[in-house]
Amino acid sequence: MAAPPNFKEGQSTYRPPRFNGQYYGWWKTRMYDFIMAKDSELWDIIYDGPRVPMKKLGETEPMVPKDRKEYSDIDRKAVKKNYCAKKILVYGIGPYEYNRVSTCDSAKEIWEALQIVHEGTTQVKQSKIDMLITEHEFFRMKDDESMQDMHTRFTSIINELHSLRDVIPRNKLVRKILSVLPGSWESKVNAIIEAKDLQTLTMDELICNLKTYEMKRKKYSERREPKKENNLVLKAENSDSSEKDSDMAYLTKRF
Repeated sequence: MAAPPNFKEGQSTYRPPRFNGQYYGWWKTRMYDFIMAKDSELWDIIYDGPRVPMKKLGETEPMVPKDRKEYSDIDRKAVKKNYCAKKILVYGIGPYEYNRVSTCDSAKEIWEALQIVHEGTTQVKQSKIDMLITEHEFFRMKDDESMQDMHTRFTSIINELHSLRDVIPRNKLVRKILSVLPGSWESKVNAIIEAKDLQTLTMDELICNLKTYEMKRKKYSERREPKKENNLVLKAENSDSSEKDSDMAYLTKRF
């Protein structure tokens, strides 16, 4: 997967990751991590909505919002939390995205507006999930593909599913990778299944193991190539020598 636009802008730990309309799932996950690391209460406000200070006019009357002049210190801190959450989200989007959410009053409204635009409604999200699950089920490693390229393609699918809140268990991902390798990897796959506990084996450990095996295969193949070339040269030389001997025998017989 290509690096998202403005990738470098999001490297600072003091400012939110930047989103300009592409790779929403990538941005959403990083923004969630950024907010949780900064203040987990801010995420509660984005997810549940702001806390509006309320008051009761009478014993039988319903609760109504307080006037600003009636706010206590606790009320003011609660209201400030919503604006802090809004500030982070607004600072994390470009001008075009800001136009979509400029009329939103709360951080929750901003988050949900972006989510609907880039992920769609619940029905659209489910359609995307179904499509990605199909991609996952029919995923295979190509014959001329490197382990790194295969892993990148696979991870892109899994990350998209994760961003849509459809998480595949780790042990199933490990088994899936082992099942998509070409037939030439069969001996390695069997060795891993016999030697490792697939319930506890992580994806990082598996991919590292497979990459190491891939490098050894490549090195072994490169060592065999010169031998093949030498054999071809010897065959060519023997063929030339045989032709010369045949020619000499013919000339000797003739004259």
